[in-house]
Amino acid sequence: MVVDRNWRCRDGEIDLVLTRARLLVFCEVKTRSSDAYGSPAAAVTPTKQARLRKLGMRWIDAQQVRPASLRFDVACVIGRDVSVIESAF
Repeated sequence: MVVDRNWRCRDGEIDLVLTRARLLVFCEVKTRSSDAYGSPAAAVTPTKQARLRKLGMRWIDAQQVRPASLRFDVACVIGRDVSVIESAF
C-alpha cells in the first residue's frame, strides 16, 4: 500500500513510501527514455543511497512510526517498461 509520495524535507525527497504488513519500503524511482546511457538503477550511486537512508530515517521520525523492518527498492522505468529491484541497497 502506498503511504506517501514525493515526501520532501530540507535534505531531499523520497519518491515512494510503501507498506506491506510491518515492512516499510522506501522506493527511489528512476526514469529514462532508453537505456542508451545505462540502466536507470546505475544513477542510484552510493552517495544517493546514503542520502536515501538518511531521508528514510527522517521520514520515520516525522511520522513517529516504528516498522518491524525496512527495505530500500529502486524502480527502473524505461519507456513503458517498469522493473523493481527489491532490497537494492
